Amino acid sequence: MNATIRRSALLVGVLFLALLLNANYIAFVTNDSLRNRAGNSRLIIEEYDHERGSILVGRRAVAKSIETGDRLKYLRTYSDGPLFAPITGYYSVYGATAIERSENSLLAGTDNRLFVDRLTNLFTGREPKGGNVLLTIDADAQRAGYDGLGGQEGAVVALDPQTGAVLAMVSSPSFDPNELAVPDPTAVSKNYDALVADPADPLINRSTTQLYPPGSLFKVVVSAAALSSGQYSPDMVVPGPAVLDLPDTDRVITNYFDSACLGGSLTLTQALAISCNTAFARIGLELGDAALRKQAALFGFNRPLAIPLPVVPSIYPPDLNAPQTAQSAIGQYDVRATPMQMAMVAAGIANQGVVMRPYLVAEEQAPDLSVLSATEPEELSRAVTPAVAAELTDMMVAVVTEGTGANAAIPGVSVAGKTGTAQDGKRPPHVWFMAFAPADAPQVAVAVFVENGGRLGNQATGGAVAAPIARAVMEAVLR
Repeated sequence: MNATIRRSALLVGVLFLALLLNANYIAFVTNDSLRNRAGNSRLIIEEYDHERGSILVGRRAVAKSIETGDRLKYLRTYSDGPLFAPITGYYSVYGATAIERSENSLLAGTDNRLFVDRLTNLFTGREPKGGNVLLTIDADAQRAGYDGLGGQEGAVVALDPQTGAVLAMVSSPSFDPNELAVPDPTAVSKNYDALVADPADPLINRSTTQLYPPGSLFKVVVSAAALSSGQYSPDMVVPGPAVLDLPDTDRVITNYFDSACLGGSLTLTQALAISCNTAFARIGLELGDAALRKQAALFGFNRPLAIPLPVVPSIYPPDLNAPQTAQSAIGQYDVRATPMQMAMVAAGIANQGVVMRPYLVAEEQAPDLSVLSATEPEELSRAVTPAVAAELTDMMVAVVTEGTGANAAIPGVSVAGKTGTAQDGKRPPHVWFMAFAPADAPQVAVAVFVENGGRLGNQATGGAVAAPIARAVMEAVLR
């Protein structure tokens, strides 16, 4: 009997010890992660008691908090909500996304750098307030990209080639974050469910989180590898037959226009200008898989980024055989890229071969607008030498002046560009355009992607659909 009592007492003691250890683990080890977990409505309601900082584009607050006089003392509002939604994200009783999430501690006023502010407020009785985030976005460029897409599924990214600052980041279709910031949780839930159920996926940021075959835009990467190898020059004559038989298979590669390129023999510059598939597939075979992979990596492929929003790694696939390498050389097979990545390719060439790390936050500010931190431009990699970058620039200028990119031309401004069309199974092809301008002193690099041809469907090309959007974005920055 005594043995049974002792065993029971021991078991109870062990259980109490386990409860005590678990309580201490939660209180001291996981407390911060649980408290700051996305969707913790108690924390958000607590934060709604204070004025959240603003997200600024220039001097204008595109996200700010206003007093409500209700249970949630402050309410988040977004001016031109759909225009900036992929960047600002939303902040609601159901959580936060994008900049609202990545910069939450500053915006909420809980950042350690605001400790003195919080201490001062405690003694003075002043209302606590969050800090502000100043974005790198150019409002005119953002509007040009958004209006240019006009609701078509796609994305636009514009960069400052010399610094990496993100000048525009558009994802379409977008959503209105005001619908997720209303004080009624039932209404928020209904609005959120409707957005999730929308087959167009408006909550997805197509510019940074979605991967697409880059199609002929990847020919610029192949051109970079070719010129860097020393085996090719812009004026070198290359074969461009109507059909290229692939080794070790019965598959072939043909040209978009179903004939030979300029009679079957043309320069590398001409091959890029008219986007000759067979020429670039042959170059890919000659250079080999390793050379293409190395060049893609130098432009940023296979590397994750945070701007601070996460950018999924673009993909140049591993262990390719010869036919797969040929298909990859024209941006097909399993090559995949984000619009952000292709803007980085254009920007790297524009910046004399140096790819700068993209960034979206120019400054973090205290509530009194004093600067807590300012982003310093940072080199990500050297993709090509200045000499090769200059050759690529001339070749891309020829795309606009003599080839498929004529719709990107800006009067009085030299534009370097490249069109792209990428097959997507049995659906209409995706279309692309990337460019930078002025070609001789670049101020803006841009990539435009339109999913499944947009409104033109199977009749779409990068030159017809995407190039005019890129032109409008570049003009907005240059004016």
